[in-house]
Amino acid sequence: MSDFLYSLLRPALFSMDAERAHHFTLHNLKRLGKLGLLRAVVRPPAPDPRTVMGLTFRNPVGLAAGLDKDGAYIDALADLGFGSIEVGTVTPRAQPGNPLPRMFRLPAAHGIINRMGFNNGGVDAFVANVQASRFYRNKEGILGLNIGKNADTPIERAADDYLHCLQKVYPYASYVTVNISSPNTKNLRQLQGGSELDGLLAQLKDAQQRLADQHKRYVPLALKIAPDMDGDQVKNIADALLRHRIDGVIATNTTLSRTAVEGMQHGAEAGGLSGAPVFELSNQVIRLLKAELGEAVPIIGVGGIMRGPDARAKIDAGAQLVQLYSGLIYAGPALVRDCADALRH
Repeated sequence: MSDFLYSLLRPALFSMDAERAHHFTLHNLKRLGKLGLLRAVVRPPAPDPRTVMGLTFRNPVGLAAGLDKDGAYIDALADLGFGSIEVGTVTPRAQPGNPLPRMFRLPAAHGIINRMGFNNGGVDAFVANVQASRFYRNKEGILGLNIGKNADTPIERAADDYLHCLQKVYPYASYVTVNISSPNTKNLRQLQGGSELDGLLAQLKDAQQRLADQHKRYVPLALKIAPDMDGDQVKNIADALLRHRIDGVIATNTTLSRTAVEGMQHGAEAGGLSGAPVFELSNQVIRLLKAELGEAVPIIGVGGIMRGPDARAKIDAGAQLVQLYSGLIYAGPALVRDCADALRH
């Protein structure tokens, strides 16, 4: 039923500006969820539990961060059948993000370019939204909270922002994702480099241990990385993950490459490219990570999953879980069940 309804709605949504369609969809999903209609029309996947980072995920198909930056739509998104929900990226202070327009569809490539720039209402409003959600209050599943830095925070002070957000979100998270890979915040990817990464991870790991002692609960930390790296860069990141005992890695964020979309309308827009064009780039990073990490650090695969076999390819490359975002725009909510069915044991 959800597949049929989305096929009817998609032409109207694609006739709108991409960001307007995004907000329109989320707003109406929330309304339908409150009326109980989402659960009536969406057939969730059968349970297929996976234990990763010490957490039990209802099924291996999660929602990637970025769709719900403020944690305002958690309950509606959970009704779509995900095994986990990740929301954010949130920053210490509210910020508007980059100027409009800043999101562009590339239908011929099943891609999306965005340069949103961590637009969000700040971590205090974010936490209030999380606390208000039925999903959090009733402990209905795994909730990932994704943290970043404000655009006007100097890169040498970035750790301060991450530590501030970690302290704020820690009590409410199943796991926390540290996003150092968005291309839309100036110099952010610099944090993926050797000394910067070491310094950041050391401080975050110390804070994690203090917070675990304070709250009597260990919340895993995952690092989200970019696809635009060579083998040596991936090896350096893997070494840092092992050295600092980081609990998981999410591979990958969006790409700056435009090889797959050259000559297309909007193909030259600034920002990160997601969807089908990032599929193989992310798979390659997953394979490289797996070769370095083995079973020591679990990998969550994200990037270009448009159908069930794409999710299977991520697992075959070395991931233990997958996440969706852009594929939902093109395939609709039925993609969740399609991927879960493809990954069923």
